[in-house]
Amino acid sequence: MTMVRSNLTLALAAALAACGGGSKPSDTGGGDAALELVWSDEFEGPAGTLPDPERWRFDVGGHGWGNRQLEHNTDRPENAALDGEGRLAIVARRESFGGNRYTSARIKTQGLFEAAYGRFEARIQLPEGQGIWPAFWLLGADIDSAGWPACGEIDVMEFRGQHPAVVVGTVHGPGYSGGGGLGTEAAIVGGLAGRFRLFAVDWQPDRIRWFVDDFPFHEVTPADLPPGADWVFDHPFFLILNVAVGGWFAGDPDASTPFPRRMLVDFVRVYQRAGE
Repeated sequence: MTMVRSNLTLALAAALAACGGGSKPSDTGGGDAALELVWSDEFEGPAGTLPDPERWRFDVGGHGWGNRQLEHNTDRPENAALDGEGRLAIVARRESFGGNRYTSARIKTQGLFEAAYGRFEARIQLPEGQGIWPAFWLLGADIDSAGWPACGEIDVMEFRGQHPAVVVGTVHGPGYSGGGGLGTEAAIVGGLAGRFRLFAVDWQPDRIRWFVDDFPFHEVTPADLPPGADWVFDHPFFLILNVAVGGWFAGDPDASTPFPRRMLVDFVRVYQRAGE
């Protein structure tokens, strides 16, 4: 979600997913070795506490983030804080702040935790609303030197609040970025908004697979890249959680969009196989 996006025009798939979202690690990615937990945040702590600074940093600003987003991302507890019930709340608000008409938050593990390969998962409850754009995604840790999209990007979950049953999973790299990213939209039976679902990717050296509640809905391999394009998913990435307002991907809010809009994150976990 760091640079220009446009709506995907790829296949719309129907997927049956187990209700409610799982919480146990599994090896649905097809690897033979057992998965071992290497990093997690369970968001335990008093209500109003900021995300753990040993795990998360804030991106702050309201410059549009390359996507014509309308929010000013802050580091305030009003926009990102524990709810006291073992969850993180990222809250988009309609308010004037720093020259923007909306506020929200975007947190990342850059410089604190980065990994190559494994299962990256988060159990999330998503908000509805025209122009609301929550996401859980991974970005190449070499972005400062390689730039985007050469660093690579893996969108574990993107969501348009006006389409409350549809999840989007995508990769971006050189020659397949922005509106040309390799992605799939999946309509999930039972919907996504207002209930917890488990969003995950299983990332291996030659394959990335996407899941909702352990139901696979997308897969990308080097053979899927455009001719001559490079597979840039062979180095560490960091994690990002955010709720954008407006932008090319979701469109702008309108009179039907209620505020505040809250994304709840029950946990984020990263597993790896022996030898990864």
